[in-house]
Amino acid sequence: MSVELVEVVRSGFRECVHRGSVVIVGADGEPVLSLGEVHLPVYPRSTNKPMQAVALLRNGFEPADEAELAIATASHFGEPEHLALVQRLLDRFGFDEKDLECPPDLPMGEQARAEALAGHDVTTAARPIYMNCSGKHAAMLATCALNGWPTSGYLDPGHPLQQAVTATIVDLTGEPETDLGIDGCGLPIVPVSLINLARAYSGLATAPSGSPQRRVADAIRHHPYVISGTNAPDSETMRATPGLLCKIGADGLHAGALPDGRAFAYKIDDGHDRARMPLTQAILQRMGVEWTETHAELAGPPVLGGGARVGIIRAIPGTV
Repeated sequence: MSVELVEVVRSGFRECVHRGSVVIVGADGEPVLSLGEVHLPVYPRSTNKPMQAVALLRNGFEPADEAELAIATASHFGEPEHLALVQRLLDRFGFDEKDLECPPDLPMGEQARAEALAGHDVTTAARPIYMNCSGKHAAMLATCALNGWPTSGYLDPGHPLQQAVTATIVDLTGEPETDLGIDGCGLPIVPVSLINLARAYSGLATAPSGSPQRRVADAIRHHPYVISGTNAPDSETMRATPGLLCKIGADGLHAGALPDGRAFAYKIDDGHDRARMPLTQAILQRMGVEWTETHAELAGPPVLGGGARVGIIRAIPGTV
């Protein structure tokens, strides 16, 4: 069963509890901490994007630069730099925004969303390029073009691209192939256990220089803003922790690895974002990361009463 991991304390009273599962592995891949259901498959959501990008590199995709590879792994905020990189990818391989098969959406970034909505209603403002996965979709279109694969219907699990992606994720995680789900952007998603997700991130972080795995890891570490956005959990956590590779996923997923191969993965059962940063902080401290003032600023949203801070969201002391 999952366990209690994060609590919301208001005026000294425990108001809410977030349950979940978490695993930390050493550089050898063996568990250092295991709480909850770490061996049962979950949908890794966007934590699988680095592995999908490895599949693209293995199948001929060659980004113009590291930032272009980073946008292929991104859950971006739809800010101008993100959109420019996605558009550059589309232009370079002769595609238009209409070729993207991810659903139309609004930017995740607050300012970018407001600008997109100016003078529009939600229906007319939403565009596929704004969707946080559009960089990955643009890179997938490029990979299809390079291999002579159909560029229409590339979401289908039977498409050669998706078969290659599935095979790569199975290879990187060691997870037995099973029935696929459908992710929020419409792509197939491979269920993976938390322990194998952590081990896969360990492998990305420590792969030989120049390998597809290491190229993806370095692109994310060098361009944390590109893979997320302004004040995003991933970019801020990597900014505070030199050498950390990490990626969040929807509905309470987070996975990451330090340069020496120590790694973590967790899933919050109720998927609530407010539990994410307190738990990530506690995990990094447990992993021995040198703590700084920058880390202390990443505590997550405050518990307010009448506009004043009256409580805290924290990893339950003694749990992680």
